[in-house]
Amino acid sequence: MPKWLENAVFYEIYPQSFYDANGDGIGDIQGIIKKLPYIKELGCNALWINPIYDSPFMDAGYDVRDHKKVAQRYGTLDDVKELLSTAHQMGIKVLFDLVPGHTSDTNEWFLQAKKAKKNEYTDCYIFTKSVWDAPPEYRLMCGVCERDGNYLVNYFSSQPALNYGFYDITHPSWQLPYDSKEAQKTVELIKDIMRYWLDLGVDGFRVDMADSLVKNDDKKIATSKIWANIREMMDKDYPQCALVSEWCNPQRSLNDGGFHMDFYLDHYGNGYSTLFRYLVDEKNKSFFSDEAQGDLTTFLDEYLTNYPLTKDNGYICFMTNNHDMPRATFYMSNEMIKLTHTFMMTMPGVPFVYYGDEIGMRYQTDLVSKEGGFSRTGSRTPMQWDSSKNLGFSTADESKLYLPVDKSADAPTVENNIGKKESIYENLKTLIALRHKYADLRNESDFELVHAQKGDNLFVYKRGDFTVYFNVSSEEKTASISENAEVIFSLGEYDVQKDTVILKGKNALIIKG
Repeated sequence: MPKWLENAVFYEIYPQSFYDANGDGIGDIQGIIKKLPYIKELGCNALWINPIYDSPFMDAGYDVRDHKKVAQRYGTLDDVKELLSTAHQMGIKVLFDLVPGHTSDTNEWFLQAKKAKKNEYTDCYIFTKSVWDAPPEYRLMCGVCERDGNYLVNYFSSQPALNYGFYDITHPSWQLPYDSKEAQKTVELIKDIMRYWLDLGVDGFRVDMADSLVKNDDKKIATSKIWANIREMMDKDYPQCALVSEWCNPQRSLNDGGFHMDFYLDHYGNGYSTLFRYLVDEKNKSFFSDEAQGDLTTFLDEYLTNYPLTKDNGYICFMTNNHDMPRATFYMSNEMIKLTHTFMMTMPGVPFVYYGDEIGMRYQTDLVSKEGGFSRTGSRTPMQWDSSKNLGFSTADESKLYLPVDKSADAPTVENNIGKKESIYENLKTLIALRHKYADLRNESDFELVHAQKGDNLFVYKRGDFTVYFNVSSEEKTASISENAEVIFSLGEYDVQKDTVILKGKNALIIKG
C-alpha cells in the first residue's frame, strides 16, 4: 500500500472547466499548474485529473483516440511534464484517468479492427460472427464496418468495447474466453499505456468503469483476476503508485481486484444515495437532507458489512461529488453541505473533493448537453474564481467558453468564500487541516458506531480518541460526552453540561478525549 495514501485528500479536476490559461475558452494544463498553490492552500495534496488524452470528445474525453498523446486543446506532453514536476515539488500527487474498457471509434486500433483483412488488432475488439448475428442482449453497432460483423459498445455508439474475453460463453462462434491469448493481449496493451504514464511520473490512476472488462462476468471473477494481475505489476515496478476504482463494490475491487481505493458511488437507493441524495417525489429524503427525513439504515447495513472485511486491503472512498452527478447544491442547503463535509473528512478512507464543491458551486439545470454530458453537463461548468470577466475562468469572449458560467448575481466564487468564517470553503479547509493534523481522523483508527437509530436524527461515532456528533434535525439533541472532552470543531451551537452535550439544530461536533 502506498504510504502517502494514509494522509491523502484528493481534488478532482475536470480540465476543460478548471482554468483557461491561454484565453481560448477551454481549461488547460497550464491553467492547472497556475492554480496548484490554491489547491495546496485548501489542504488537498493529491489530484485526480479527468482524461487529457487525444479524443474526438464525443464523451468529454472518455472516448480515447490516442492513449499516449495529449489532446491539443489541453496543451502538450511538455506541459504534462511541467505539471508533474511542479506538483511533486509542492508535495502533491497526481492521478490520471484510465479508460480501459473501450476506446473511441476513431482510435487507430479500432480503425484496423474494422478492416476485412485480418491484422494484429482484429481481435482487440468484440465482433460477432457476421453482420446478421446481432443478439439482442448486447449493445451492438450493426452494418457500419468493412468487416463482416457487428461490434459491441460499452455505452455510447462511439465507444467500441475492448476485448477482454467472456467468462460465460453463450455464443462460441465469436466469443473468446477471458484467458485466451487474444484477450490477454488486450490486458498487455493496457499495461503498456499505464507504464508509459507511470514512467513519466504519474502517481497512479482512477480507473473508469473498472468492473466492465470481461463480458458475461456477473460476479466479476475474471475481471478481478485481470486487476489483481495489474496490481502485481504495480507492486513490483511502481510500489508507490495507486489505483482507485469506479466500482462501488469494495469486497470485489479491494479484496479480489487489488485496488488500493474504491469509490462509494451514488447508485439510487444505496448507502451513498440514502446518506446524501435520495430523491423521492423530487424531495430529498436522505439522512443529510434539510428536511431531516432520512435514516441511516441502508448506509450502515452496507458500510458495516464492507468496512471490516476490506479495511486491511484498501480504502472505501467518499467523494463530495464528481463529474457524473448533480452537484450537492441541487439536493441540500449550504448549511447541510457543511455537515456532509464534516462527515466525509472524519471517516476512514481517502476523501475526494470535486472542483467547485469547496465554494458551493451550483448545478446548472438549463444547459444543452455538451460532449455527451446530457444531465451531467450542469456539473461541468467553469470554476468560479472571482468577480472578473467569466468569473475569472477565462479571458475569452463568452461565446467561446466551453460552457457558460453561473450568471446569478450571487454566484459563489473563491473570492467571496475565502476569509468568510461561515463559508463552505473555510469550513472545508478547517476540516482538511484537522484530518492532516490528527491521525485518528484518517485511517490509523477504526470506525466505531456509538449511536444510530432508525428514525433518529442523531448520529455519533468514534475514531480513536475522537468522537464525532451530528444532529441533522432542527431540534435539540442530547448525547453523552466525556467530562474532560476538548471540543476541536463545531458547526452551530452546543452546550456541555458535565457528561452531557446538547446539540442545537443542524450541528456537528468533534471532540477529543
